[in-house]
Amino acid sequence: MNISRRGFVKATAVALASAAAAGTMSSLVGCGSNQQGASSGEGRRFTSVCRFCGCGCGVICEVKDNKLVSVTGDPDNQSNKGLTCVKGYYLAKILYGDDRLTVPLIRDDKSTKGTDDGLREATWDEALELVAGKLKDTWKKDKNRLAFWGSGQQPITEGYATAKFWKAGLLSNNIDPNARLCMASAVVGFMNVFQTDEPAGSYSDLDEADVFVTWGANMAEAHPMLYSRLTARKLSGTNVKHYDLTTLKTRTSASADKVMVFKPNTDLAIANCIANYLVQNKKYDEAFVNDHLQFKQGTENIGNAIDDGYDASDVGKSVDKVEPITFEEYAARLEPYTLEYTAQLSGVAAEDLKELAEVFADPNKKVMSLWTMGVNQHNRGTWMNHNIYNIHLLSGKIAQPGNGPFSLTGQPSACGTAREVGTFSHRLPADLLVANAQHRRYTEAIWNLPEGYLDEIQKPGFHTVKIFREMSKGNIDFLWSAHNNWAVSMPNLTRFLGKGDKTGVMDTFVVVNEVYPTLSTKYADVVFPVAMWVEREGQFGNAERRTAVFEKAVDPPGEAKWDLWVIMEVARRVLDGEKIDGQDAFDRLFGDIYDKSAADFKGDSRETNRAIWGEYRTFSNPDLNEKAQAINNDVDGKFGAKLKMENKQLAPYDEYLTHHGLTWPVREMNGTWLPTKWRFSTGKQEDGFDEVGVAQYGKEGLAGGVSFYKSAKMKPSVVFRPYEPPAEEPDEEYPFVFCTGRLLEHWHTGSMTRRVPELNRALPEALLNMSPEDCAKMDIKDGDMVKVKSRFGEFEIKVSTAGRTEPPAGTVFAPFFAEETLINLAVQDTYCPLSKEPDFKKTCVSITKVER
Repeated sequence: MNISRRGFVKATAVALASAAAAGTMSSLVGCGSNQQGASSGEGRRFTSVCRFCGCGCGVICEVKDNKLVSVTGDPDNQSNKGLTCVKGYYLAKILYGDDRLTVPLIRDDKSTKGTDDGLREATWDEALELVAGKLKDTWKKDKNRLAFWGSGQQPITEGYATAKFWKAGLLSNNIDPNARLCMASAVVGFMNVFQTDEPAGSYSDLDEADVFVTWGANMAEAHPMLYSRLTARKLSGTNVKHYDLTTLKTRTSASADKVMVFKPNTDLAIANCIANYLVQNKKYDEAFVNDHLQFKQGTENIGNAIDDGYDASDVGKSVDKVEPITFEEYAARLEPYTLEYTAQLSGVAAEDLKELAEVFADPNKKVMSLWTMGVNQHNRGTWMNHNIYNIHLLSGKIAQPGNGPFSLTGQPSACGTAREVGTFSHRLPADLLVANAQHRRYTEAIWNLPEGYLDEIQKPGFHTVKIFREMSKGNIDFLWSAHNNWAVSMPNLTRFLGKGDKTGVMDTFVVVNEVYPTLSTKYADVVFPVAMWVEREGQFGNAERRTAVFEKAVDPPGEAKWDLWVIMEVARRVLDGEKIDGQDAFDRLFGDIYDKSAADFKGDSRETNRAIWGEYRTFSNPDLNEKAQAINNDVDGKFGAKLKMENKQLAPYDEYLTHHGLTWPVREMNGTWLPTKWRFSTGKQEDGFDEVGVAQYGKEGLAGGVSFYKSAKMKPSVVFRPYEPPAEEPDEEYPFVFCTGRLLEHWHTGSMTRRVPELNRALPEALLNMSPEDCAKMDIKDGDMVKVKSRFGEFEIKVSTAGRTEPPAGTVFAPFFAEETLINLAVQDTYCPLSKEPDFKKTCVSITKVER
């Protein structure tokens, strides 16, 4: 049977949604081939979590003869309840590409970087000695010239140990994850507003909401399991509505009741318009406002982080500043954002804006906002996060079943590892910050470090774009990357790959942990072959705060090793001869889990993970450490505030295996560990509410049945953020806006999904989606090759007017998975001044037809 790609995607979405609505989701999942083991009951089964996006779908892996033969959805995992998307359907095959890396590789001639040549096979001892020697030399000479670039794909315990080595062992904050590219704006928004990261609600809101509002989110392709729950709610509910706010139509738009296509950056104005409508018409929740909210405004007219020196400039240093204002002053700041003004600015009809505002004004409507990269990858990404929260806070639609603003994540552990473990350059575990003295003292207590030891890292290190900009200028001597493919995923690759006048990457000693050859390994001086997914045990933390364990199911191929073993082996060499308070530094940090004389862990994979988890969960269970408990409670009044670390409480390790994942805070009641679906919300813990947290730190009887006990003065901040234009706007030389993103079949840079034949056949190349109107004006036809050029670089790509995205005239779209197309050569690295997250969505380009 022949079926178009558009028809395939649409049919898949409808089938999954129908299955979700009918409660038969598990019938749709399974490995794409070789399912005999599952159907016959042969083999051994392991509980796991999908390797791909931030949905965090639970899966069951079946193994026979040390080979993964079947992957099916796990009906006991409450995030997906047995459902997977097409990538999950073929998940088993990602382990078995023909070109798996199985031995260490070393490059002897740096002039071969960027080519297919130059890497030779080496022993583990040779590779480890070389890497440790280069790292130690750099560390001793100038630790500002070393960096680690991690990932939201790194399992929790591995990320925790890496951050501990870097921040406590090397006393360096030059460590950042690729989550800086996707979730940093959400992180800063959460912390600014609530003083704690991650959503108050859960995926259960998808089953309860009356209205869905998607802001810059193509859920149908980027978060298909969650989209199926959204559409299932529409099928099963009564008069359930979906409003899609977007700069171009997507597969998500296809099911929306109203699609509101706006001009780039005017989402800021639209959100302010809705807030203004609520205030001017007195349709906000007055009791909620009075009980819960404080109002602020911040630095404005902040320009754009185009130049390398932006962060150190006067305006760059002021972007985080805020000041309190009254509700009346906030209302006055909103007044210019009338329906008429906003319609003219955004291109969205005034009557549509009013209709959406009335949705938030209706006290009987439960509203769930969902957003992802369209909001976060934005030159004002943090501001836009603020503005969405402002609407939900004014209307009181938050932290209750079916009501809430929900930031989706793109990677399996962007929350659990990058955010919760704190692998960012400015963070410590569990929302703690390196710049905060109380946070450093608390971390020292848990890591058994002398008081004041971490004061050397009180200044944040280089964020991601800073790392690569400095590397391009020859200012980074050592870069180690793991669980990412930076040479495809970073913006402004013309600069960062040394294709322009800055060639620092050629001189930087680059180390890459990888499972397959990628463009990043072509720039590596050493490649460590590592275990992939269920070839070792680990944990992911997904977008709804669910932590889940994936068990080791099979052995890695050849000489491939567990990433954590690689980290330990390098760490013991680098820290050899170093002391902490008179004790061997490595043993002080990792002696509980690792025997350096044996070059191995003291326990097996399960025991090692359990031991690391036991230390990590102490951050959210301060009663397990007497010194930490005293700092948490500020018993001597030295810091003037309690930390309230229990707000992120984690359970013992084996509870996650028993329950197939739990959403934090996880509370112990009568010997049973219970998850929380709705943070800050009063109600029974056994029903998913935050009974324990509110009783410990909050206050009963407040409007909306919530108590924001982690926020300063128990009041989240409504921060006024105005409309400001994109960093670039179309002009005569660059008349188009270029937007990037993901599509259903491929995940991120395609290094895994393109090795699955079925997925690669379904989407074999990246195409540039253009409007028929623009193509007609330029005499461009489907299948024509064009050159896309920006101020940053250029690439060639084939045009399509029949893609799944439908850009309006003046906008074009292409996915970033294809190394051979490498669209990020032309994408700007301008970032949100607050979050440092690049704007991948609005690079201005020219398009010219390539004559062959």
